[in-house]
Amino acid sequence: MTAAIYFSPTDTSRKGAEAIARELAGDGPVLSINVTRFDAAAEKTEFSAEDLVVFGAPVYGGRLYRGCRERFSRFHGNNTPCVITVTYGNRHYDDALIELFDLVRELGFRPAAAAALVGQHTYGQIQVGRPDEKDLAQDREFAAKAAENLAKGVFLESVPGNRPYVKGDEGGKGGSFRPLTSDACTGCGLCVRECPEGAIGADCRTIDPQACIACFRCIRICPAGAKNMNVPAYQEFAEEFSRKLSQPRENEYFL
Repeated sequence: MTAAIYFSPTDTSRKGAEAIARELAGDGPVLSINVTRFDAAAEKTEFSAEDLVVFGAPVYGGRLYRGCRERFSRFHGNNTPCVITVTYGNRHYDDALIELFDLVRELGFRPAAAAALVGQHTYGQIQVGRPDEKDLAQDREFAAKAAENLAKGVFLESVPGNRPYVKGDEGGKGGSFRPLTSDACTGCGLCVRECPEGAIGADCRTIDPQACIACFRCIRICPAGAKNMNVPAYQEFAEEFSRKLSQPRENEYFL
């Protein structure tokens, strides 16, 4: 069995993980496991040494999203080969890749390949539309090479990053912005159901500032366009941030 397991509030981590998993599966099926929603099924799943898993997760402040450990710990391998991927918004992935490398090994998986993938940043207008078709084609080429390593029984010894992780407990929490809700809100409840942290109240307007990770999933999916960040403080930040990160970075692959 080939599986893609991912946390992906804005769909970027999913795209890379699934593209790689499909290439690795060949003509076989891919089990797609989305652990983004706060109420995602919590039952534990065991994988065997004959299975293959692709993990996908976003980078928040140079670290894995803080909930990845709890979500991914539902899955256990038995020397199960895997490919790990982190997706970041064109700044840098810092220690997120090595953190995921360490986590999956704790869970019984053996990384055979790893990738740091560029995706559209949550904030501003940074690498809009990425991953694009060029990125996904690169992902598939990488997967084909990873398959060669797997056939030879070659696994990774390490990936770029620091131990201990440089940002310590400060990383992985998401940004400090909190989405607003305009009068266009219809109270449909989609944002409530889809929030990764269950941070939005039943009224669709109240947001728990401690739980919110500023992933802006609610802004991306609101059918009425009611969720927004239409305030000068954010807009000024986003404009400057977009200028700072305007030079596109390339995907990095490790085999």
